[in-house]
Amino acid sequence: MQTRFTEMFGVTHPIMQGGMMWVGTAEMAAAVSEAGGLGTITALTQPTPDDLRREIDRCRVMTSRPFAVNLTILPSTTPPPYAQYRRVIIDSGISVVETAGYQPKEHVDELKAHGIKVIHKCTAVRHALSAERMGVDAVSIDGFECAGHPGEDDVPGLILIPAAADVISVPMLASGGFGDGRGLAAALALGADGINMGTRFCATREAPIHDQIKAMLVANDERATNLIFRQFKNTGRVARTPVSDKVVEISSRPGATFQDIQPLVAGASGRIALKTGDLEAGLIWAGQVQGIIHDVPTCAELVTRIVNDAETLLRRLAERTTSVAA
Repeated sequence: MQTRFTEMFGVTHPIMQGGMMWVGTAEMAAAVSEAGGLGTITALTQPTPDDLRREIDRCRVMTSRPFAVNLTILPSTTPPPYAQYRRVIIDSGISVVETAGYQPKEHVDELKAHGIKVIHKCTAVRHALSAERMGVDAVSIDGFECAGHPGEDDVPGLILIPAAADVISVPMLASGGFGDGRGLAAALALGADGINMGTRFCATREAPIHDQIKAMLVANDERATNLIFRQFKNTGRVARTPVSDKVVEISSRPGATFQDIQPLVAGASGRIALKTGDLEAGLIWAGQVQGIIHDVPTCAELVTRIVNDAETLLRRLAERTTSVAA
């Protein structure tokens, strides 16, 4: 199944593993790349730029296939040393970077100047157009169904993907709610060149998270998420857990501030939850795709199944259309 995405980024299948905090490790990225997709190391999961350098080196031991590094830029009064992380990416000879977040132009310009291909993650058509003008090589468009931050427009993928495809000329990945062959076939039909998955890759054997978290993703249905941070214009979608329920409850109180929920939403607490399986330790970021996660395969089994099912479905639809036309 060749698309503009597979041709541009040198992968076998039009499937990317997006950057995920605490999950996008060398083991995760290498497993996806070995399966024929594009695996991704999350830069800020590594405490320091030197740690990122070592993680990239570890990934290269595990796979000789292309993998990306995610660099997410978030506004902060004490930001991480983004320029140093960027320099490690460049010096390590990484060929693909997924950017996301706030004012990425400085990073995009520098990465492009060193011949690195950039995929920018967007949550709106206007943002995708801005990224294209910035010179990125591809965009990933996140529908409202996605885990993480879906933006503030609340537009689902069924509308957002074709709306973006109508005006974007660079290759585009569909993200948010994708987890099986039906989703890949639908994304291609809607005008995308592949899919970007996060939550679905969390429910794989290689994902570096506790088995109890994986079991939760399998057991949950599509309703098992909470939207948080809405009143702060920084909406996030997370799995419904005792912690996220408490965040929603506190946030709904008159006069609630971010400081009221800050102890519950700390990133370090989420890392503990993923590592220990304790659902009361911190937030678990997960999307509505939970409703179609039914097992915990290897990355190779998952990618192969998605591609085979999509090809079979597209073939059947083509045959049915030909038969009706005849």
